[in-house]
Amino acid sequence: MQFTISRDAIIKPLQLAAGVVERRHTLPVLANVLLTLKDDILEITGTDLEVELIGRVPVNGGSKPGEITVPGRKLMDICKSLSDDAVLDFSLDDGKFVVKAGRSRFTLATLPASDFPVTVDEPGTYEIGISGEELKHLIDSCAFAMAQQDVRYYLNGMLFELGSSWFRVVATDGHRLAMHTTGISTGVEEVQQIIVPRKGVLELSRLLSEPSEDELVLVFGAGHIRAKLKDFTFTSKLVDGKFPDYQRVLPKGGNKTVIGERTLLRHAFSRASILSNEKYRGVNLQLGQNELKVVANNPEQEEAEDMVAVEYEGDTLEIGFNVGYLIDVLNVLDSDKVKFTLSDSNSSALLEAVSASDALYVVMPMRL
Repeated sequence: MQFTISRDAIIKPLQLAAGVVERRHTLPVLANVLLTLKDDILEITGTDLEVELIGRVPVNGGSKPGEITVPGRKLMDICKSLSDDAVLDFSLDDGKFVVKAGRSRFTLATLPASDFPVTVDEPGTYEIGISGEELKHLIDSCAFAMAQQDVRYYLNGMLFELGSSWFRVVATDGHRLAMHTTGISTGVEEVQQIIVPRKGVLELSRLLSEPSEDELVLVFGAGHIRAKLKDFTFTSKLVDGKFPDYQRVLPKGGNKTVIGERTLLRHAFSRASILSNEKYRGVNLQLGQNELKVVANNPEQEEAEDMVAVEYEGDTLEIGFNVGYLIDVLNVLDSDKVKFTLSDSNSSALLEAVSASDALYVVMPMRL
């Protein structure tokens, strides 16, 4: 195995593949990335047995094909430490992986490629085409609502749901729910659901951070989801479980509608949160004619009060929320104005953009 490539070309696929590699691993080979060279195309694969990422990049001519695994983070650190315009020469010499650049030379230990666990292609049960930008927007608008280490393991991830003419992502941690739908022809006859684990969701979002014109193909299998781009293939295992019926959580029949400026509300909530109880982060919202009073206090007898002008005509209402949950929603809504739909002080609030939007957010109230 031998090839030459510029530092500039190898750094991105290497960073993404090495980013999947866990620092604490059960198998020595999991600290490595798999390098596969065939037809002057280098594939770099990183995995932690839950998520797998393959980056592809062409190498300079005159290469010799082969495959080997090398320590991922060390190789990445070597490449990052070299000058931007460096040209790297890689070769396999007597079981050692040699990296040369200018007057620098590095020799890395290797493990055989046969030891590396690669996700086997399972028959894709269905697939859809979607732009990477749109998928990232869907994920980022809901990711904050995923649970983080809940015993209800099926909440530690995101629901991907397909209907015949729509694709929806849903996340909830039991206290709030985020849901975003986009119209897309999928070709499925019955509604299909899979749960992508938290790490898979975050890695996929990270992969899609770079703008790309390429169409992305999402392949939904029985045990894996795979996202295919020209230069990358991302695979994640699925959570084996049933996602709760989120339709039952959506509040029905809310008769109080509040419309406010998103930025003004976010600033008022942020200011009030400074003096909220650090553990529970509760704020009291007091609704009156065309105004909202935000009140927070803490065990030290400190108090914050903020008044915000809103569009509201109806009975007065007092309701408590975790202010962090409200701020999270206002951070991702892409609209100047936001609409709250409420019923009473014991019912969940429904938040959405006033402009036509396919994203809905539910926040449960809290007793203060």
